[in-house]
Amino acid sequence: MMFYRFTCPQAIADYVTAEWVALIQRNPKAVLGLATGSTMEPVYKEFVRQVRHQQLALDQLSTFNLDEYIGLGAEHPQSYHYYMQQQLFDLVPFSPERVHLPDGLCDSLDQQCAHYHNLIQQLGGIDWQLLGIGTNGHIGFNEPGTSFDSQVHVVDLSPQTRLDNSRFFADKSQMPTRAITLGLGDIMLAKQILLLATGENKAQIMADLYHSAVDESLPASILKTHPNVRILVDEAAAQHLPAAAFNKGVAV
Repeated sequence: MMFYRFTCPQAIADYVTAEWVALIQRNPKAVLGLATGSTMEPVYKEFVRQVRHQQLALDQLSTFNLDEYIGLGAEHPQSYHYYMQQQLFDLVPFSPERVHLPDGLCDSLDQQCAHYHNLIQQLGGIDWQLLGIGTNGHIGFNEPGTSFDSQVHVVDLSPQTRLDNSRFFADKSQMPTRAITLGLGDIMLAKQILLLATGENKAQIMADLYHSAVDESLPASILKTHPNVRILVDEAAAQHLPAAAFNKGVAV
């Protein structure tokens, strides 16, 4: 696991966008794993800027988002469908038929989970996965205690996750209690992974991740066994990490 320290979220956005653009240029048919949340917003903003500047073709790319709340439709302003449209898909020319998110209003959750997992496998798996991390160490919505072998599944959101995410809801009682998420087993099949953490509120979990054993009580710790993962942190998120964490990384 390689830690990279950056001065600020914009520096991370610049780095990730450069990697993303290079991937598209190498492989216009790449399969991308995308994430949501405030950490990703500078990345998507910079990527949109570069796509327009460089006139990149995106029509052959396929995308799969990590998760979606159960009970929220695509038009709900707090759904991840809506987030992705606002932050990315309405702004640059992805092919709508190649853009995939779990359906939070599906009739059968079991069928939806199986379909989503199988579709990723049919396209050859995820080439490049973006991840954020929750303050309790979840990636996707894989809460502490989730099996490392899990595939796409329904999760009951932990009290901590509901508290963290309720700030996005004007009426906190509308915060969903369940979600569909890629499993940890699905995430680990991605060919390369970039995990992003910014802000002081992520400093403690970054230190916990660095010092932890690989244990299901801290879901992100499974990434320590992945052959191609980079952890990108800004100065605020890096403040509790020892200097040794960056021996294999770089300061940017």
